Amino acid sequence: MSGQSDNIVSVVLATPKLQQELEIRLVASMTVRDVVQLAIECGLDDQGLDVAQLALGVYGQRVADDYQPQPGDRIEIYRPLQQDPMELRRQQAASQGK
Repeated sequence: MSGQSDNIVSVVLATPKLQQELEIRLVASMTVRDVVQLAIECGLDDQGLDVAQLALGVYGQRVADDYQPQPGDRIEIYRPLQQDPMELRRQQAASQGK
């Protein structure tokens, strides 16, 4: 099956206040970083994050900036954690022990 929808990828960015997904049409030789920049130009709200410095992934697997996405890929923008998960578990364990 061939058609225009064959060259579409999704770009997602989630913050505690807003979850966004935008579909972008791939152009030959685009990298994931190019796709993310295009998504921002097309209306993806970067929430004030420095997206150029954030890690990217495809379906939960981190990828290099020069990775060339395939049609149907879900490109994820990984924002910094607000709290260290290990420290949070320590705090929860300490409060349950009292």
